[in-house]
Amino acid sequence: MTTALITGSTAGIGAAFARRLAADGHNLVLVARDAKRLREQATELHDTHGIEAEVLSADLSEDEGIEAVAARLGDRKNPVDLLVNNAGFGNKGRYLDVSMDDELKMLKVHIEAVLRLTSAATEAMRERGRGGVVNVASVAAFVPRGTYGASKAWVVQFTQGAAKDLAGSGVRLMALCPGFVRTEFHERAGMGTDNIPGWMWLDADKLVAAALADLARGKTLSIPDPRYKALMGLVKVTPRGLLGGVSSRTGRKYGPQ
Repeated sequence: MTTALITGSTAGIGAAFARRLAADGHNLVLVARDAKRLREQATELHDTHGIEAEVLSADLSEDEGIEAVAARLGDRKNPVDLLVNNAGFGNKGRYLDVSMDDELKMLKVHIEAVLRLTSAATEAMRERGRGGVVNVASVAAFVPRGTYGASKAWVVQFTQGAAKDLAGSGVRLMALCPGFVRTEFHERAGMGTDNIPGWMWLDADKLVAAALADLARGKTLSIPDPRYKALMGLVKVTPRGLLGGVSSRTGRKYGPQ
């Protein structure tokens, strides 16, 4: 049996990855800040699917938390075959409305933690000649809209660049770029969602199924829904200056309130 480590595993996309991978027979290392929720999740997945679920309580906005997860990923005696870097959050407010401390904390989780954990995982995977990494980004990576989108753009560029560097090593890397997904993400950030059209919402379990299929196909970028693929196709052909204005207006209409 192979082992998958998932950060931000107790809710949303991370929880959907945990359910799907457990159902497929993978042992799990579940990572989040809330130790109680982790233990409850591990027990439920073990009892339902008969897999082993290890828990690791860690705050990825702190060096100590990143180091703890990196150490687990580097454990050669108990190897991790798949890393899902899913932990993340958004800040409510436009640029300069959010405190610098909160902005830096987000960059710590979205960029530094992703870099350090991906490096720890792929180094061990390259030695074994196999393994995979899914770095959860966002379709926000493709439009000029705030520091959240900028951090996710870094995730996409880093992941695709690293995938090229590791080509032929047996290690696969993929950036996953979902749109709006019904999770706790917006509630935790204090963001209203009543103004977001119903057609823009994605189901987390279907998203994960599509993402894992894309990883198996060797894709380095996954936009796992035809609606968002069409939107991103329009983004590619829209002049950058015009896109900035459109994304700003759209963000005010459909974004956090």
